[in-house]
Amino acid sequence: MAGEKHGNETAGAIYGLGFVGALIYFISAATSFWAGLFGVLKALVWPAFLVYETFKYVGA
Repeated sequence: MAGEKHGNETAGAIYGLGFVGALIYFISAATSFWAGLFGVLKALVWPAFLVYETFKYVGA
């Protein structure tokens, strides 16, 4: 079992890049300290926003 890889590295890298991109976007759009702090929290859960908007778009 030690040393086995199951292919989760790619998903982690994609999430990490998405987190950095979302963090830059939300912080650059912030107009106050609290908006920037809220932007950091939103950057942590960006996949939930993505899935929600996708479902809303397709009418699910």
